[in-house]
Amino acid sequence: MPEKESSAKKPALARTVKDKWRSKHWFKVRAPGLFQHLELGETVASEPEQVVGRTLETTLPELSGAAEAAKAHVKLRFRVERISGDGVAEARFIGHDLTSDYVRRLARRKRSKIDTALTVTTKDGVQIVLKPVAVSEQRLQTRLRAELRHQIVTTLTEEAQKRTSPEFVREMLQGELSKVLAHGVKTLYPLKKIEIRRSEVLGTISEELPAPEPAAAAEGPAAPEPASVASADDATAA
Repeated sequence: MPEKESSAKKPALARTVKDKWRSKHWFKVRAPGLFQHLELGETVASEPEQVVGRTLETTLPELSGAAEAAKAHVKLRFRVERISGDGVAEARFIGHDLTSDYVRRLARRKRSKIDTALTVTTKDGVQIVLKPVAVSEQRLQTRLRAELRHQIVTTLTEEAQKRTSPEFVREMLQGELSKVLAHGVKTLYPLKKIEIRRSEVLGTISEELPAPEPAAAAEGPAAPEPASVASADDATAA
C-alpha cells in the first residue's frame, strides 16, 4: 500500500517542478554607458524584482570584442540596479579582478612581490578601493619594498584626484594607469610589472546612472515637449 501512494505522488511532483520552470522568464542584462550599453548576457527569474541585486561577471574581451583579446585575464563585475521600461536589466560596474593564475605567473621564484590596498577618491567624488600588485626582477630589501609601496599609494591617490571616475576606470582597465605607476617609481627602482589586481567601486559612476523612467502623464493641459539632448554615452569601451 505505501508503494502505491509514493508512486502516485511522483507525477504530481514532476508537474509542480515543470510549472515552476514555465513561470520563469529570461531577462537580458545591459552594461552601463561606460561600456556603451553592450549586452552582458541573460538571467532567469519569475519576477523582475528578483533580478535586481544580482551580480554578473565577464571578461574584458567577451564584452569589448577581439580588440581586447590580450586582456582575457581581466574579469569585470556588474550588479543589476533596475529593470528598464523595455524589460531589460540595467547593470552598473562595481569592480574588476585579475585571474589568480595570471597573478601567480607574475610572482615567480627569486622575485619580490609588493601588495597593498588603499581607497582613492576621484575628481567627481567617487571612492574606489584599489589593490595594486608590483613585481621586481630580483629580491628586494624590506626598506626598498616599503618605499616602493609608499610611492605607489601616493601616485594612485594623486592620479585619482586628477580624473573623473569614468576616466580613472578606463585608464585602469586599459593599462594606462599601470604605465603612470611604473614611471612614478622608476627613480626608486625599475619594477618589472605593476598591475591593479582588484578594484571595487563604492559609489556610482556618473555614466553608470540609468536613464530615468518616463513620468506618468498628469491630468490637465499637456506639458510642452522637452528639448532634445545629445547622448553622453559615446565613450569607447574599456
